[in-house]
Amino acid sequence: MNAKRSEAATGEAGSVGEIMQAIGARARAAADVLANATSEAKNAALLAAAAHLRASIETILAANAADVAAMQAAGSTAAMVDRTRLDADRIEGIAAGLEAIAALDDPVGEVIAAWSRPNGLAIERVRTPLGVIGVIFESRPNVTADAGALCLKAGNAVVLRGGSDAHRSSAAIHACLTAGLEEAGLSPDAVQLVPTTDRAAVGAMLTGLEGNIDVIVPRGGKSLVARVQAEARVPVFAHLEGVCHVYVHAPADLEMARTIAVNAKMRRTGICGAAETLLVDEALAATHLAPLVMALQDAGCTVRGDAAVQAAAAGVEPASEADWPAEYLDAIIAVKVVDGLEAAMDHIARYGSHHTEAIITEDEAAANRFLAEVDSAIVMHNASTQFADGGEFGMGAEIGIATGKFHARGPVGVEQLTSFKYRVHGSGQTRP
Repeated sequence: MNAKRSEAATGEAGSVGEIMQAIGARARAAADVLANATSEAKNAALLAAAAHLRASIETILAANAADVAAMQAAGSTAAMVDRTRLDADRIEGIAAGLEAIAALDDPVGEVIAAWSRPNGLAIERVRTPLGVIGVIFESRPNVTADAGALCLKAGNAVVLRGGSDAHRSSAAIHACLTAGLEEAGLSPDAVQLVPTTDRAAVGAMLTGLEGNIDVIVPRGGKSLVARVQAEARVPVFAHLEGVCHVYVHAPADLEMARTIAVNAKMRRTGICGAAETLLVDEALAATHLAPLVMALQDAGCTVRGDAAVQAAAAGVEPASEADWPAEYLDAIIAVKVVDGLEAAMDHIARYGSHHTEAIITEDEAAANRFLAEVDSAIVMHNASTQFADGGEFGMGAEIGIATGKFHARGPVGVEQLTSFKYRVHGSGQTRP
C-alpha cells in the first residue's frame, strides 16, 4: 500500500503546487482524526514502525548507499556526506528513538492547570495538538523518523519535505512509518513525505497549503532557515544559527574546563550545539589559557584568538571581528580573554545567537547570575554545550531547537508540539 500511495502521489496530475495542496488536504483530514486517537494506537504505530525499520535494514542501507554515491559524485563535502550516511548502528538508533518516544507520556489531554471561580465555574487548561506540522529538512534522513514520530505522539499530522541529497533514504524510512500507522489502524496520511525534490514544493509549504499547515519547522543550513523565516506565512519554530559560547570563569577547575571545552567544540563540530567561541576570564589567563588552547589544538582544532591568546600559545591564528559572530560548524574556535563575568555576558549578548551558552565555574553566585541574565534558549553550568539536544533532555527526541520567545523555546519535543484550550465546567451559571 505504501508503494502504491507513493506512486499515486508522484504521478498525480497537475503542477507541484496542486500536488502539494492535495497533500495538505489529506494531512488536515488525518490530523482531525489523529487529535482524538488513543495513546495505545499512537504507541502501537511507533513500536510497529521501529520493528519495520529493523526488518528493513538492508533496503534502507541500499537506498542510503545510492544517496551517498550521488552526493560524492556531485562533490559534496565530507561533513555533508556524514550527515546523510547510515549504517546498521545508526538505523538501530533511529528505531530505538521511536521506542523512546512511544515510552513518553502522552501530552494530549494533559491538564496543565485547574482552578475554580467564586461563581462555581471549574476551569481547566488542557493540552491539544497543534494540527498539521510542516517539516523542511536537509541531509539527515533520521529526521524523517524523529519528526514523524514526535508529531504523531503529540497528535499532529506532519508533512515532511526532505532534501534531495537523502531522498531515497528518507523514502525508505518513511515506508516503515506508514507501515506502522497502517498496522495500528491509523491513516498513513498522518505522516506524509513530499514525493518530489522540486524546490517549488518548499515554496508551496511556506504558503501554508491553503491553511492546512499550522507550523513550519526548518532543519538545515542557514540559507534554508533564513528563507523559511523570511517567506513563511505561518508560524516558524527554528533557530538561524548556533553561535554557542563556553565561558571559563574564575574560579574554575582546570581539568573540568579543559574536558568540557574540548567536548563542546570537538565531539561533533557540525551540530548547532557545538561551541564556537571560548571565553576565558582574565583572572585565569596565567594558569588556564595556555592549557585550554593547547588541548583544543591537540584535538585537531584550529584556534583563532585575540592578542592575549596568541601570546599564550604557539600556532594561534589572529581573530578578526568576523570571528566573534561566526558559526564555523567545523574544527575551528574563536578564543578571547574577557575581564570578568560582566564582560563575558556583554560579549555573548553582542555576538551570540540566543542558542546555548555554558559557564564553567565553582562560584555558585556567578553561575546563578549567568543562568539568570544570559538571554539564550539554553544556559548551562559546568556542562558541555553538546547536551543541547531534546534526547539528552529526556524528551525522547526533538524536532529542532527554537530560539524565539513565543510558544516553543529550546528543544522542541512532544510538549512543545501541542497548544492548549480551556475546558469550563458549569452548573447552569449565567453572566449578569
